[in-house]
Amino acid sequence: MYTAHPDRYTDMPYRRTGRSGLKLPALSLGLWHNFGPDRPVETQRAILRRAFDLGVTHFDLANNYGPPPGAAESAFGEALAADLAPYRDEMIVSTKAGYLMWPGPYGEWGSRKYLLSSLDQSLKRMGLDYVDVFYSHRPDPETPLEETMGALHSAVQQGKALYVGVSNYSAEQTREAARILGELGTPLLIHQPRYSMLDRRPEGEGLLDALDELQVGSIAYSPLEQGLLTGRYLDGIPEDSRAAGDSPFLNRDALTEDLVGQLRALDGIAKSRGQSLAQMALAWVLRGGRVTSALVGASSPRQLEDSVAAIRNLEFDAEELARIDAVVGPAPGPGSR
Repeated sequence: MYTAHPDRYTDMPYRRTGRSGLKLPALSLGLWHNFGPDRPVETQRAILRRAFDLGVTHFDLANNYGPPPGAAESAFGEALAADLAPYRDEMIVSTKAGYLMWPGPYGEWGSRKYLLSSLDQSLKRMGLDYVDVFYSHRPDPETPLEETMGALHSAVQQGKALYVGVSNYSAEQTREAARILGELGTPLLIHQPRYSMLDRRPEGEGLLDALDELQVGSIAYSPLEQGLLTGRYLDGIPEDSRAAGDSPFLNRDALTEDLVGQLRALDGIAKSRGQSLAQMALAWVLRGGRVTSALVGASSPRQLEDSVAAIRNLEFDAEELARIDAVVGPAPGPGSR
């Protein structure tokens, strides 16, 4: 039987999420890629146990995570029942709905019908009575934002979620979502944007500024850019890597000579800080406290340990930031891609 490490809260920093009472660990575990039937069950359970032992109290899911869709929530539910159930009140569990989950007109986007049906399915897969955070995973161009935010509010009123968030919303959409939720009496807790040294759009497009103004928290996904910022591709494309396979998120064509040159330069800066490239990339996202937490994935406990070691050095001096900017360029302006 699993017993959590007694010193699990010693090293991990916890950051307040916006103006709420909720604190999140600086690093959270995302179950996007590595939890499903194509991975050994014991490895999945070992990753979750090790995460909790390291103070990673937040586990981030979505209805469509797998593959196949739903598999990550089912795997998490099984691991929770087997190992972590006694610690439920020490954990933050989040899930989302917005992308395609089942056939027909009610299986994706942002309608009240889809969001609340999806949440019920997610709770059943995970064996939970409630999630701590329920997100609208993406804005719906055809459903009034009042309906989507009203569904999130209903999830809280029904006791099926404690807090609500949005993901992949623009700064303008986030401001409007926060306004609607505020009028309903369910504050917007958090935004989950894609953000990394190689994708600085949340800065350039004003999203981080909007979150500061709204006092809304943020949690960055893909801070390692699908593995590009792990140092794995400094000397070519390993045959067992994501880029060598058929991943829709990273392929061989992305590994240009210019990009590899950038990665090598960043790796040199990381070494001067006594960090791996992945550790520096995570620390960079968390710099200055504007981002509440960074999401990391893991295919093994050891990989997770390497990521969590980023917390040993989260500070940057002006010269280091300038060197990084010289490599990757400044944040793009509004409308840039």
